[in-house]
Amino acid sequence: MSSFVHLRLHTEYSVTDGLVRSEVLVKRVAEMEMPAVAVTDRSNLFCAIKFYKQALEAGVKPILGADLLMNNAESDESISTFSVLVMNQVGYKNLIKLTSDAFTQGQKLGVPTV
Repeated sequence: MSSFVHLRLHTEYSVTDGLVRSEVLVKRVAEMEMPAVAVTDRSNLFCAIKFYKQALEAGVKPILGADLLMNNAESDESISTFSVLVMNQVGYKNLIKLTSDAFTQGQKLGVPTV
């Protein structure tokens, strides 16, 4: 069993830079005997439930997360990216709130930000 775990991967739900489909990702991770894998799509959790179920069925520990874009309070032009991983159900609910708020209240030039 490999001890390596990817903690930042984008699926096809990260439209600008993700290529891998969750079923292909999970199958390959299981083949490589990795114990876990994280999906951190850009500013969304669209793949979360499908990925979570597929990973559990394949015997891989699913780690949910997202790459979020953060506004710089001092500059209208500066946006930073940071990755967030969920540790438990409370964290998942908090990440749902963050991503929802980014889309409904944090749009900056059409991009969801926190």
